[in-house]
Amino acid sequence: MLTRVCILFLMSILHNLIHRIPPALSLKALGETLRMTQELTNNKLKSLNQNGSDPFNEMKHRFLSFKKNKFLEDLECFQNLANGQAPKFMVIACADSRVCPSTILGFQPGEAFMVRNVANLVPPVENGPTETNAALEFAVNALEVENILVIGHSCCGGIRALMSMEHEENSSSFIRSWVVVGKNARSSTKAVASNLSFDQQCRHCEKESINRSMVNLLTYPWIQERVAKEVLSIHGGYYNFVDCTFEKWTLDYHESSSEGKSGKFSLKDREFWC
Repeated sequence: MLTRVCILFLMSILHNLIHRIPPALSLKALGETLRMTQELTNNKLKSLNQNGSDPFNEMKHRFLSFKKNKFLEDLECFQNLANGQAPKFMVIACADSRVCPSTILGFQPGEAFMVRNVANLVPPVENGPTETNAALEFAVNALEVENILVIGHSCCGGIRALMSMEHEENSSSFIRSWVVVGKNARSSTKAVASNLSFDQQCRHCEKESINRSMVNLLTYPWIQERVAKEVLSIHGGYYNFVDCTFEKWTLDYHESSSEGKSGKFSLKDREFWC
């Protein structure tokens, strides 16, 4: 409201200037008035940001834009989705706010069943129930997805927490108690990359933990059975958001299954997208 009053006041001044001073000076006055108006607007926006604007207001506009430009434009598709889903992918990704599979890989509604957790880890079946294996059970047994994709990423805080652990004993920290799921990835990283810097070790472990999660998937009988029948494939992906590249690979079941529990595995179909 204040900005609007100021702008009207400045416009009144501008009107008087235009009629009272020579044309050359009028143009100069016009430029000065526009500059002052822009400064007032910028100060108003800066004040709103400093005082804290309602984040849900922007969210509301995004939703209404989605409804207008996506939902209503493709109404038949969304009506079909209201009756059921048949995604081809089950995606396990990190909870990191910088890593959104739908944004990075362009998944549309109905294309991927997703679960996100700290460090995109998959616990082995013997660890007991978690929200991750509950989602896996539904995706594999009910939705009958054809692909499971585990997506890791650069600069992962969960992996740094894992690599920073001195011991694996029980901890009151929920984060430590969860990331210990990746202890095999940590051990193998320490074994082969101990001469590297801590940051480089973390980078190695970010990818190694994906592979260990892929192997852990085979500890679930209903996953192992479908992979053996070649109606389900297990894939790994690594998103580097520093240089915006993506690596993708596939678990070679027939080369890995016999020794999967020993931690040995084989990969195939590597691709690098840049």
